[in-house]
Amino acid sequence: MAASGPARTYRYYDLLLGAFVTVLLCSNLIGASKLVEIGGFTFGAGILFFPLSYVFGDVLTEVYGYARSRRVVWAGFAAIAFSSVMSATVLALPPSPGWPHQGAYETVFGGTWRIALACMIAYCCGEFANSYVLAKMKIWTAGRHLWMRTIGSTMVGEGVDSLLFYPIAFLGPWSAQQVLTVMGMNYLLKVLWEVLLTPVTYRVVAFLKRAENEDHYDRDTDFTPFKL
Repeated sequence: MAASGPARTYRYYDLLLGAFVTVLLCSNLIGASKLVEIGGFTFGAGILFFPLSYVFGDVLTEVYGYARSRRVVWAGFAAIAFSSVMSATVLALPPSPGWPHQGAYETVFGGTWRIALACMIAYCCGEFANSYVLAKMKIWTAGRHLWMRTIGSTMVGEGVDSLLFYPIAFLGPWSAQQVLTVMGMNYLLKVLWEVLLTPVTYRVVAFLKRAENEDHYDRDTDFTPFKL
């Protein structure tokens, strides 16, 4: 394992950070509240892409360690918060009398404060749980069985995310049965995504460890989430 320190720089870390935030924003802005039904299964459209953020989280923690993954999580939180404030501000501005698309704009970007709040709470708790579990499992397994760490940490992180997001965002407007159905189906699909992407995760992790000369173990890490 290569030594790491404050002055250490990496070739691909910033690119992964940017990709992580892009996936996070797009999945939340475009697919967070739309329900789709395919083959008799009902699920939120965002889960087609949102699980990629957990794959990025796994890769970041596995290669660069919890502390650097924590910086990325907070960058994602800041992006979600800013997008929520910007959406609310733009929607509140009076439209031009000749502009006919205010209704459509409100439909697309007019998510309630509950959805925005649920998204931020669930995101933070789920991502930190995912990174913490993977970092601890890496030590327990002595760096072996990457598949066990990525799938196990995703099961925990996505579980925390789902248990928080759907009740906070939709319980009331949706029935309890509908919340449970969508939450359970989404959780299973998110974990399935992680399983299917495991071969890709292996290749990306192997490439980054070679390219960055880094394979971090969080043996002396301060796991508090409230640090940068």
